Amino acid sequence: MIKRCLSLLLLCLGVMFSLPASAQGYTQTKYPIVLVHGLFGFEALGPVDYFWRIPDSLRASGATVYTAAVSQANNSVVRGEQLLRELESIKARTGAQKFNLIGHSHGGQTVRYVAAVRPDLVASVTTVGTPHAGSKTADGIKAIVNATGTTGLAADIANALAGLIGYLSGNPGTPQNALAALMELSTAGAADFNRRFPQAAPTTRCGSGAGTVNGVRYFSAGGISVLTNVLDVSDGALGLTATFFGFEQNDGLVSQCSSRWGTVLRDDYPWNHGDEVNQVFGLRGLFAPDPVGFYRAQANRLRNLGL
Repeated sequence: MIKRCLSLLLLCLGVMFSLPASAQGYTQTKYPIVLVHGLFGFEALGPVDYFWRIPDSLRASGATVYTAAVSQANNSVVRGEQLLRELESIKARTGAQKFNLIGHSHGGQTVRYVAAVRPDLVASVTTVGTPHAGSKTADGIKAIVNATGTTGLAADIANALAGLIGYLSGNPGTPQNALAALMELSTAGAADFNRRFPQAAPTTRCGSGAGTVNGVRYFSAGGISVLTNVLDVSDGALGLTATFFGFEQNDGLVSQCSSRWGTVLRDDYPWNHGDEVNQVFGLRGLFAPDPVGFYRAQANRLRNLGL
């Protein structure tokens, strides 16, 4: 009996001490991970990360992670050139030869631009909740400001907000052009961007695209829920923006089909647009999967692919 208890104790201790070992290296990709925020996003506002608790979780099991500092509101070429300069700087400092780029929302087009013009610097692209085919919310806002003649006023307010976010997040002076962002995120603007940078575009509507283009692996994911947690202050705003989609599945800002690009990991997570980056403060649906777990699993996928 004593021997059996000792054996059981040793087994339990073995399991306990093996867990950290198994977790160690789980997200340790060959190339650094770079997280890129979307429209009106930021690296961090004080203690609040845009990718809430995601970088630290990735680093805890081996990943090297950077968060990009790009304009809060501008087109993808401007933001992409900013990101490109940042990657070149990291490469010069650390010797990293390539990067795994992960972009949320408009960050997805930003990383796609970099992969298109400098595939030698990019190992993989992962987009999350990105309006690759444009957003009906952008179409709706564009129509409203045009009809009411308030385009200039709305642009001035949005640019001021973007500039304030940039200042508070430690990146003052970054160029802001909310109107350019709005135009590009509309259906027509996205179509033009995709024409210029078609790498890994879906071959059919709501389909998938090539998994690898010019040596770069492409992945995408998206959500289809809007009102996910009564305590989440962002749900109300997303509930309003979701009305532009009618009965089409969406995350509040991006439709299910629009989020698809390259290899589609999943396009029906029960997340809204904020949940996709674990905001606000990790609040999400009661039975919804943990967004942090998604980023960890993707890092592990990239690790197993030798990236």
